[in-house]
Amino acid sequence: QVQLVESGGGLVQPGASLRLSCAASRSIFSGNAMAWYRQAPEKERELVAVISILGRTNYADSVKGRFTISKDNDRNTVYLQMNNLNVDDTAVYYCNAVRSFRYTDYRQALGSWGQGTQVTVSS
Repeated sequence: QVQLVESGGGLVQPGASLRLSCAASRSIFSGNAMAWYRQAPEKERELVAVISILGRTNYADSVKGRFTISKDNDRNTVYLQMNNLNVDDTAVYYCNAVRSFRYTDYRQALGSWGQGTQVTVSS
């Protein structure tokens, strides 16, 4: 049973924008906060952004002011709008559900991890 499918990544130049999408199964989307994480080569997976059931958001300091998380409850889909990308944003991006939008550790995620979507920022 596929729970999370990420899409929208690509190869872009510094300063460009991308919009990631995550289609989630209803069972994991409903009743949980949803979060985006990323993992760069040889680095630990980290929280990028999270959105609560009621729409409250929280962001990693490194992406504040550049990234925006949103969701469509009718489509069980969460989005990550990424603007002004830089090389440090290069990573595989994953989404998952968490019990609370205050949870920041990727090990607190609820679902099975999807394949992620690769974002590469390079000139």
